Amino acid sequence: MTTASPHPDPETTGTSEVPEAPATIEMPRESLLPSILDVNEDDLNFVVLQLGQPPFRARQLWRSLYHDGARSFDEMTTLAKPFRAALEERYRVSPITPEIELRSADGSTDKVLFKLQDGELIETVLMRYGLDGHRRARRTVCISTQAGCALGCKFCATGQQGFRRQLSPGEIVAQVLHMRGVIRGENAALVASGEAKKDEVTEITNVVFMGMGEPLANYNNTMQSIAVMNHGQGMNIGARHLTVSTVGLVPEIRKLAREPYQLNLAVSLHAPDDESRSRTMPVNKRYPIARLMHACRDYVETTNRRIFFEYVLLDRENDTPEHAKKLTVLLKGLMCHVNLIPVNPTENGPYARPNDKRSALFREILTKAGIPNTVRQEKGIDINAGCGQLRARALDDAVEPAE
Repeated sequence: MTTASPHPDPETTGTSEVPEAPATIEMPRESLLPSILDVNEDDLNFVVLQLGQPPFRARQLWRSLYHDGARSFDEMTTLAKPFRAALEERYRVSPITPEIELRSADGSTDKVLFKLQDGELIETVLMRYGLDGHRRARRTVCISTQAGCALGCKFCATGQQGFRRQLSPGEIVAQVLHMRGVIRGENAALVASGEAKKDEVTEITNVVFMGMGEPLANYNNTMQSIAVMNHGQGMNIGARHLTVSTVGLVPEIRKLAREPYQLNLAVSLHAPDDESRSRTMPVNKRYPIARLMHACRDYVETTNRRIFFEYVLLDRENDTPEHAKKLTVLLKGLMCHVNLIPVNPTENGPYARPNDKRSALFREILTKAGIPNTVRQEKGIDINAGCGQLRARALDDAVEPAE
């Protein structure tokens, strides 16, 4: 299979080359059916009318899918059996199938490798956070928006694998639905055992678009998935609990600022100057830091919302006191928060993890300069929770040794 160019023009993200289709493979009939999750709300109304049902059935179907989380049409008991049978003839529910499911030793993190209907693989991570003194317990899902990634960040396992294709809105949403099902199962067990009451358990609280791929390079499908997650009669996840990450696609950041949703924006910065950033992030050659920061300041002014800057600490590459001081100058006066992330080294990556002393000194310089920051709490190191690592392992395992 051939892949798209590793550095497509982000300003033409909707028309990037798509890899050629694989050779025909005999597939089960169900896998050939389109997913009902890829039918938007307006088209769902049309589908219902086509099947001879009254309009209110569309609302019931929508609720069954996104509020109730039905995994099959048989579970949608509010719908008449003939209607369910007609839907099953035409659609499947989820377009993703779990291939590998792992849980960290401390039970806080799940990682799932999903297979898509065309055989592509993506990853999703579920993170459980308890009460931490000032915030309630959280259940956060980190989702993918592309199979692979074309941006080629050198410290990222996904970037090392290249781009395969865009995910559809249904493939994006299905990841959250699956993980919500996991949490609901756990919650039901806690209530049944008497360990918790119904009003004491925590559902999915946050979704971060920080998995495989660049969300803003799949802009329309990402926004369609956000509309479903935020829908009051559907998943009902508040926009302020949805975080979209980007490596810094300037036109799309400006476009996002005009959207009606009060989303969180996280920008993967990872270096405070063009020389350092271009070494690890090829996108910086197209959108250098000065242009990126201008868009970020305009975003804050337009939305009145702070920006989160992701900064992966790479040993002796971007973690020196000089880098920290440059970063304080770059972010001075901007409403923002810096998430410092000691790198989770990849097998083929060239970068090592800085020691705790170097990370602490970097953070101290930011703090003294008045730049809000935290060191991100690590989750799932023992299950390859870093983006792209489980997919890379699965692909390696699938390659047969030459005879």
